[in-house]
Amino acid sequence: MSLLACPVRGCGESLARESRSFVCARRHSFDIARSGYINLLQPQDRRSPNAGDAREAVEARTRLLASGVGRAALEAIVARAAALDIPDNPAVVDLGCGGGELLGALSARRPIAGIGIDLSTPAIDAAAKRYPHLTWVVANADRRLPVVDRSAALVLSLNGRRHPEEAARVLRANGHLIVALPAADDLIELREVVQGAGVERVRSDAVIDAHAEQFTLVDRTTVRDTRTVTAEQATDLLLGTYRGRRESQAARATDLQEMKVTLSTEVLCFTSLETTLRRRQIP
Repeated sequence: MSLLACPVRGCGESLARESRSFVCARRHSFDIARSGYINLLQPQDRRSPNAGDAREAVEARTRLLASGVGRAALEAIVARAAALDIPDNPAVVDLGCGGGELLGALSARRPIAGIGIDLSTPAIDAAAKRYPHLTWVVANADRRLPVVDRSAALVLSLNGRRHPEEAARVLRANGHLIVALPAADDLIELREVVQGAGVERVRSDAVIDAHAEQFTLVDRTTVRDTRTVTAEQATDLLLGTYRGRRESQAARATDLQEMKVTLSTEVLCFTSLETTLRRRQIP
C-alpha cells in the first residue's frame, strides 16, 4: 500500500498506484510525470503559478553540495537520522526536500521508504531524476501533508517550512522529527556584505516553542564549518539561501569576491510527546 494520501479536500484516502497514476478509493487520480514525481498540489494550496524555489536556486544548491559547501551539515543530519532506533526500511518524510540530496544521502546509508515533498516543481523534478528509487511529491508542506496517518517513522525538515500538528499526525508511535535550521552566525560574513549588517539571530528557541505541544526535544547540536569560497560560490550561497538577489541588494551582490564564510546549522531532534508520556508511564 502507498504511504501517500489523497490531497482532495474532505478525502484523505490512501493512494494506490495504477499504471502511470495514483488513484484513491474515491477515484481521484493523479498522473505520474515523465521523470517520476507526482503533483498533489491543490488549487487552494498554490501561492503563485511558479510556486517554490526557481530552477536557478535548486541548481545553485546542487553545485554547492557537489563542491563540498554545506556537506558537513548534511552529513551530520544523515548520521543522526541513521543512528535513531527506528524499524528496518522505515518510512521517512522530508519536508521542503529541495533537490533531494538529504533523502538521497540517507537512503545510501540505510534502506528507507523515502517521500520527499516540496512546493517547487523544478526541485522535485531534479530529485526524481537523481533518486528514482524514492517517492517525490509536489505539495505544500505548510498545509495538510499528503501522507497517511501514523505511517512515518521519521520526519525531516532541513531549512524548510514546518507544520508541527501535521508532523505529529503522520508520525507513528516512537516516531522522530529532525529539524535543521540556520544557527545565529550562519553566513554572517556574507550577510554583512550583502545586507549591510551581520546580525546574529537565534531561531531555534522559537522552533522548540512552536513544537512544544506535540514534541519533546531529545537533543540539539550545532554543526559549524568555516571555509573560503570563491566569488561564484558566494553568489550561489546567495541564490540558494536568500531566494535570489533582491533589487535592493543587487549592487552589493555583483561585487562579491572570494571570502571566508561561516556555515552554521543547528540540528534539533524531537520525539513525539505521546511517546514521551508513554515511556514515563512504564514501571
